[in-house]
Amino acid sequence: MQNKVINIKEKLSKFSEQWSPRVVAEMNDYQFKVVKIKGDFTWHDHKDTDEVFMVIDGKMNIDFRDGRVELSAGEMFVVPKGVEHKPFAESECHVLLVEPSGVINTGESGGEFTADNDVWV
Repeated sequence: MQNKVINIKEKLSKFSEQWSPRVVAEMNDYQFKVVKIKGDFTWHDHKDTDEVFMVIDGKMNIDFRDGRVELSAGEMFVVPKGVEHKPFAESECHVLLVEPSGVINTGESGGEFTADNDVWV
């Protein structure tokens, strides 16, 4: 076992791309990913899994077809599996995602925002 602390802010400082999650840790079959977001993402869902958003720095919204959730630093939200959603941040926001390994960030929607999986930082 390695006794190495993961510094989230240090990991975020190592890349600048928006909407491109980077894995920082794994636990069982789950990955912890950091991502920088700004502007609109695409409408999508994850049919087989919930998705956790925890805001590290900044503010973001998660739009749903029937409403919106607003999150600030230190807050988190679990999007239930199968629920269509669209993240948005007016200014750059740093987020920790928790989801099973292999989850595609755009679900089955695809498109320009689809990021490579299993990219570690």
